[in-house]
Amino acid sequence: MIKHHSEHSTPNNPPIKSKIDSEVAKLKESIRKLEKEKEEYLNGWKKQRAEFLNYKKDEEKRFAEIVNFANQRLIQELIPVIDSFDLAEQSFLAKGVKDKEDNYLKGLELIREQIESFLEKMGVRMIGKVGDKFDPSLHEAIKQVPGKPAGIIQKVIGRGYILKDKLIRPARVIVTET
Repeated sequence: MIKHHSEHSTPNNPPIKSKIDSEVAKLKESIRKLEKEKEEYLNGWKKQRAEFLNYKKDEEKRFAEIVNFANQRLIQELIPVIDSFDLAEQSFLAKGVKDKEDNYLKGLELIREQIESFLEKMGVRMIGKVGDKFDPSLHEAIKQVPGKPAGIIQKVIGRGYILKDKLIRPARVIVTET
């Protein structure tokens, strides 16, 4: 005996077709929800990645600033040493050492040149030379003397220094009157 089941699949059987259509609709809804969820996760991941890259750049900048600050402090400690070498050289010359070949004087100049070479490698430039035009953002005029043209450095009392683009110490100079 053959039993007829109303749930058997036949093209003209509406209960089966409606059940399949209902399952297909549920699956389509599930797919739509999953795609939406996938987009939300992907967008969240992209946002987090962008935030991480920005954080990484900020940290690299901060680290560079820390290094520059440390270098600046080291350089500020070395500048008085160079000043002392300049004073020692002037002292030798004032005491009658006229020969630049004097061993003590040569030794002082060699050490100063080594320090200056080190500073140059660190990105330090010396500013303030006789004949330069006076610039109040780079030079400190400690005295004015008559002369032409006006505003020209006549003598450097203390050299100035710039680390990269930052003024560490202005040059102390004597300039012609403006």
